[in-house]
Amino acid sequence: MSLNTEFNLTDSPLVSVVIPTYNRPEYLKQAIASAVNQTYRNIEIIVSDNCSPENPQAIVEYFADPRIRFWRHSENVGMQGNQIHGFKMARGKYVASLHDDDMWKEDFLAKLVPPLEANSDLIIAFCDQYIIDRYGKIQYDRTELNTRSYKRDQLAPGTHQPFYKIGLIDKSIPTAAACLIRNHVIDWEIIPSEIGGMWDLYLTYLCCISGCSAYYHPERLTLYRDHHETETQLSGNRDAQAKIRKAKSEIFCYQIFIQDSRIKEFKSYFQEKLLESHTTLGIGLLRNQQTKTARYHLCRSLKQQKFNFRTIAALTLSFTPKFLTNQLLRTAR
Repeated sequence: MSLNTEFNLTDSPLVSVVIPTYNRPEYLKQAIASAVNQTYRNIEIIVSDNCSPENPQAIVEYFADPRIRFWRHSENVGMQGNQIHGFKMARGKYVASLHDDDMWKEDFLAKLVPPLEANSDLIIAFCDQYIIDRYGKIQYDRTELNTRSYKRDQLAPGTHQPFYKIGLIDKSIPTAAACLIRNHVIDWEIIPSEIGGMWDLYLTYLCCISGCSAYYHPERLTLYRDHHETETQLSGNRDAQAKIRKAKSEIFCYQIFIQDSRIKEFKSYFQEKLLESHTTLGIGLLRNQQTKTARYHLCRSLKQQKFNFRTIAALTLSFTPKFLTNQLLRTAR
C-alpha cells in the first residue's frame, strides 16, 4: 500500500528522510514532527510501516504534509527489511535514517547538507547526539558517556579519509540515527539479509570501502531514545531471541570484515569480536534451551582464546542441571 504525493523541488538538493516504524504511535508522531520541522525544507519523508497491529496511516495524515510518503507492508518483513525498503524508496540526492523513537534538532539537515554539497568526495556526514529517556528528557550524564564511549570527544571536526577506524573500530559514526549519506553510491539491492540488526554497521562498512571521505560535525543535533524496547536493550537483558539475532548478525558481519584485504590491519580486532559474538550466541542459545548448539559456539570461541571467563562460565553452565542453569542465567549477560 502506498500513498505518494508529488511536490515541487527547489534549487537545493532533495533529502530523503526514512522513518521505519513498528507499533510506536506516540513516538512516531514525535519523530515525524521533528522531520517536518526541519529548517532545511526540500525533503521527502518516507514512513515505512512494518505491518503494525494498528495502522499508523492516521498519524501520517494528521500532518497533512505533501512531502510525506507512506508505505505499509502487508506482512512483517523484519527490522532490517523495513529499513532497507525505505532506502530503496528514496529519491533524494542524500538519505538519512530517523528511527520512529528518535528525534532530530530542527537544524540537523541544515548543518549536514552543506559539507556534502561543498565536497563531492564526501559520502557521509555525521554529528554527535543526545541520549533521551522514554519520556524525551535529555540524560546529560549518559549523553556525555555516550560521546566518550564512541570517542567523538576525541574526534577532530571536518573531513576524515580513510575512516575505517572511526567507523568500524571506534564506531564513532551513528549511522542509524545521526548521519546523512550520499544516495546512489550505495547499492541497496545487494544488502544481504543476514546482516539483520547490524545493518547500520554494515552500511558504515560500505561507506568506508567506497574510497570516499566522511565529515564530522561535532554538535549534538539528534536525540537518541534509550528505552526498554530497543533491540540493544532487549539483547543486553533477558530476551534470548534478541540476543541470538544480534549475535548471528555480528558473526555474519565480522566474517566479511575479516576476509576483506582492504581492512586487514584490523583483522585481529575483528577476529576478537567474532569470538565474542560466538560466546554471546552460545549464551542466547542456552537461555533458549538449545544446549548442544550452544556448546558448539562456546567451544569454538574458547578454542581460539587462551582464557575468557565469560566463555568458560557459559560453557560450564551448559553442563549444569537445567533448574540451576535457569537461575544463573537470569544474571548473565
